[in-house]
Amino acid sequence: MEWRKSYLDLLLVPLGFFLTVAYHCWVWHKVRTEPLTTIIGTNSAGRRKWVSAMMKDNEKKNILAVQTLRNVIMGSTLMATTSVLLCSGLAAVISSTYSIKKPLNDSVYGAHGEFMVALKYVTLLVIFLFAFLCHSLSIRFLNQVNFLINTPEDPRGIVTPDYVSELLEKGFTLNTVGNRLFYAALPLLLWILGPVLVFLCSVSMIPILYNLDFITGNGGDWVREKMDNMCDKDFVSV
Repeated sequence: MEWRKSYLDLLLVPLGFFLTVAYHCWVWHKVRTEPLTTIIGTNSAGRRKWVSAMMKDNEKKNILAVQTLRNVIMGSTLMATTSVLLCSGLAAVISSTYSIKKPLNDSVYGAHGEFMVALKYVTLLVIFLFAFLCHSLSIRFLNQVNFLINTPEDPRGIVTPDYVSELLEKGFTLNTVGNRLFYAALPLLLWILGPVLVFLCSVSMIPILYNLDFITGNGGDWVREKMDNMCDKDFVSV
């Protein structure tokens, strides 16, 4: 029976998903408590200083600011376009009647009935849709920063560097979430071939993401020594 074949899916796929979620919760905790030991927190502090420097010397650096933000927007646009194209392809596969909806052969571990195969494709579709949503919202915030960063000095202090920095951080946070959703779809793509590959891929991605998220080696030791001397305004707020 189908439920007897799905015990690996019910065990390994949620376990791999739980490991990924637990890792990102730990990263979020580190960003909140020890931001300068993470790449995310260090980059956030640098971006806040960058916004302040661009707005302070706007007449000389306005072109640099616009070009830098344009490059970031192009990256988010590429990821959003890729996500929506993958969504279109998955929607076409789900609605089709071709044999591509079925696994490669019956030797695939785990359940491979019509319901389970449809569940795999629908899960991928939902993840890519959320990735597209995050990148689209990121582009919205980055476009606002693109205008406001060249705002002349206002005696009333309506548009301040802190306000522009907050918008920029929201844009980059959404961009990061969209990218991580995209990464999370990789193990689920392997789910088509069986739940064992999902678990192995999820476990393998954690050390890779760790090296991308944390400052290690001598650089990490130096950052820890400097943390006590940094002002609170340089810390990221998520």
